[in-house]
Amino acid sequence: MNPDERSVLNANEAFYAAFRAQDLVAMDILWSRSARVLCVHPGWEPLEGRELVMRSWRAIFENGVPEVTLSDVHVSVFGSVACVVCLEVITDGESAHEGAMAATNVFVREEGGWRMVHHHAGPVAHDDDELVADDEPALLN
Repeated sequence: MNPDERSVLNANEAFYAAFRAQDLVAMDILWSRSARVLCVHPGWEPLEGRELVMRSWRAIFENGVPEVTLSDVHVSVFGSVACVVCLEVITDGESAHEGAMAATNVFVREEGGWRMVHHHAGPVAHDDDELVADDEPALLN
């Protein structure tokens, strides 16, 4: 892993640490101040603009957040843009129910670090919900 990939993964982990801690100040620091930002929370309409995105995190934190751990983390760096794709494993502390979200986090190099410009998370099918067998190619359309 090269230094840029490691730095992006550190920024990605800082994002999830801010989420787990429900830390709006830390979340605010992570998001770009100079680039257009976008966010799609599960079940929400796409949000565009820093003010709307930060307002959404405030609302989410006020309602409490589930336990989230990451798996299958993949990072790609393309010059001053980087993308992390991962699975967010969700555990509800009360019922221990697990689910998974596929997430894409896009970062740009800004002010000597990596800042988030896009977060998109959505549910994925459970093994028993799979529509195709493992040996069959999945079709997009």
